[in-house]
Amino acid sequence: MDPVTHFLTGACIARTGLNRKTGLATLTLTLATEAPDIDVLAYFGGSVFGFQHHRGFTHAFPALPLLAGVVVALVYGIYRWRSRSGWRPKVPVRWPLLFAYACMGIVVHILQDFTNNYGVRPLTPFFPKWYSWDVVFIIDPLMLMALFLALVLPWLFGLISEEVGARKSTFRGAGGARFALGFIVLLIAVRAYEHGRAITALKSLTYKDEDAVRLSAFPNPLNLFSWNGMVETRDFLELVPVDSGAGAVDPHNIAVVRYKPQETPVTLAAKQSQLGRVFLDWAQYPLVEQQSLPGNRYLVTFIDLRFSTARALRLRVASPLAGYVILDSQLRVEQQVMGGPPPD
Repeated sequence: MDPVTHFLTGACIARTGLNRKTGLATLTLTLATEAPDIDVLAYFGGSVFGFQHHRGFTHAFPALPLLAGVVVALVYGIYRWRSRSGWRPKVPVRWPLLFAYACMGIVVHILQDFTNNYGVRPLTPFFPKWYSWDVVFIIDPLMLMALFLALVLPWLFGLISEEVGARKSTFRGAGGARFALGFIVLLIAVRAYEHGRAITALKSLTYKDEDAVRLSAFPNPLNLFSWNGMVETRDFLELVPVDSGAGAVDPHNIAVVRYKPQETPVTLAAKQSQLGRVFLDWAQYPLVEQQSLPGNRYLVTFIDLRFSTARALRLRVASPLAGYVILDSQLRVEQQVMGGPPPD
């Protein structure tokens, strides 16, 4: 999920009543539910290195106590800094409980990331296999709206109450936070149900007289009934829209087929590059294509079709999660880039 959703989720969890058990609960849970994304620092080592370590160890359960300890240490540092000016939290701080909260926040982050189609590797480094549920888009506007309103509306109602002279509550917003989290659980359940219906619709067909070897359905950020179906047969990959509400596959006849390109020494060399190995380990529906460049050089493009749509493929819109490798005339790697435009 996006960082804002993680932050807001942590704050809402604290607002359900956990902030009454110990001081600094809201700060701890807000930081913990975003803490695994500290792996973004790996991108300072380059786009390929960052991609290789994205959603890796920091998103794995073996890292849980270490990452929770870092969060609590940071909270402790903030607590000591604020205490110098005489500040004290409304509720006494219980550090072992905050550590438990931090662990819970990190687990929530991993579970949230598991619901989307990018996936997580929860057992890294012992078993670095990718898992994804494919039911929630990476950015879900409905979730964001529910979490935002759950945190903002109690604050606004509190201002109104103070204006009319009502008694100020020490803790407010528990009801709204519980409602928002309940709404999110219900939303995920509905999406999971519709995802199952989309998969059933895809399984009911053959494709150009070929049976599907593998198929998936990937979510739409707004429409709970609109899915990007992905079908792999022996000879080709087909990206096809699915309306799970109607049980209809490609109702507007806009499916796009990409035949599997023939393997060449160029694509084989590119697949042995660092980017090629990392990309193919992560990708579910990879499409690897080559084109010639001046000077007997080659550009090899790596695309995972689960992050595209039939319309984008028709318009040749570049995927933000595409990788590119440039090989020289001896098929040695000159340049490799993950994301962004193809290298010059």
